[in-house]
Amino acid sequence: MNLIDQIETGELKKEVPEINIGDTVKVHMRIVEGEKERTQIIEGVVIKMHGGGVRATLTVRKISFGVGVERIFPLHSPRVVKIETVKRAKVRQAKLYYLRELRGKAARLKELRPKRSDKSKGKSRGKKAKAQKSA
Repeated sequence: MNLIDQIETGELKKEVPEINIGDTVKVHMRIVEGEKERTQIIEGVVIKMHGGGVRATLTVRKISFGVGVERIFPLHSPRVVKIETVKRAKVRQAKLYYLRELRGKAARLKELRPKRSDKSKGKSRGKKAKAQKSA
C-alpha cells in the first residue's frame, strides 16, 4: 500500500448501505446555516454511481415543484449522515440518463419485489391444491 491508500482507508465509513442504480433512496444530509445545524432529507432515484473508495459518489434525481433536480453525494462524506433505500427497481443500464427526458408516469421504473420467505413457499392458493389437501 502506498501512502495515499493508507490515508484514504482511514477516511472510509464503516457502514455503507448496499445501493444500486435505479434504487429510490433517502439521503440524510447535514446542513450548517450560520451556527445552526439541521438534517435535510433528499429522496430520489439513483441515476449514476461513480468511482470507488473514498471518491465514490452517487447522483440522485428528484422532481421538485415540477423541475428535475440532480444532486451528487460523496458516499463517504461526513455531511452525509445516512442513506436509506426506500425501494429497488429493475434496470438494465448502468446510467439512467434517459430519465431526464421522461415526464410523469413514463419516468417510473419497474419495482423489484422482495424474495419470498421460506414460510410462504409451500402454500398454494389454487382450487386443485385445496381439493388435494382435503382429500
